[in-house]
Amino acid sequence: MAPRWNVVWITGASSGIGRELALKLADKGSLVAVSARSADKLAELASLNPNIRAYPLDVTNAQAASAVAARIEHDLGPISLVILNAGVWDLMSATDFSLGTARKSFEVNYFGVVNALEPVMKSMLARKDGHIAVVSSVAGYRGGGAAYSPTKAALISLSEALYPQLKDNGVKLTLICPGFIDTPMTEGKPVPMPFRVGVVQAADTIIGGLERNKYEIAFPWQMAALMKFMRIAPNWLFLFIAGRTMRRIKAAQALAASGDGARVER
Repeated sequence: MAPRWNVVWITGASSGIGRELALKLADKGSLVAVSARSADKLAELASLNPNIRAYPLDVTNAQAASAVAARIEHDLGPISLVILNAGVWDLMSATDFSLGTARKSFEVNYFGVVNALEPVMKSMLARKDGHIAVVSSVAGYRGGGAAYSPTKAALISLSEALYPQLKDNGVKLTLICPGFIDTPMTEGKPVPMPFRVGVVQAADTIIGGLERNKYEIAFPWQMAALMKFMRIAPNWLFLFIAGRTMRRIKAAQALAASGDGARVER
């Protein structure tokens, strides 16, 4: 059986969801181009399946992202599916607010998506075919972390703006909003992580949603439902709950800093 997507490009593919998606899609027969900053990790990933090809990239470099997109299409053919997955999660609040942290988060999480999106979207629009997947987060539904949530909210807004125009030109767009996933990004973070799921389950959920051409893939359902409720909740209720949650997070961080990290709720 022919693969659903002949050529797939995944950014942020050296670990976590991106890595698992690459392995699963390669097993299905797609040629999978994987990008991340770590050339060594990409080479190790490519060695696991002959359908995986490594294209090292720092997504914050717009010229490099455009060049990699062009090289993939030259080497492998038109990109059928792009999964824009690169991201960072830095904890930041009002008391430790940092311009540097905020800027880094937007450079990777938002502009890292846009830098790769521009060349691929132009190519897909020109041939009126293709599938774009933007990895945001349930954290983007309402304010949470001062560094992370704004970047993910921006991706949700961007996807909503692009979807109708892309659809009219034959290009699909899927917005992916995971909750807490057991990946290196969440490892060691001293914050509560309710309904956390494994990376294999996350990848299966994403691929299933992409195969059904869903606009939005939000999971696990418990976390998605909670955050979607918060999105429509009145401000007074949201701010009350957010205040209590932030105090719990601060308590967990203080506990971790004291060396008694084994008791941190996750």
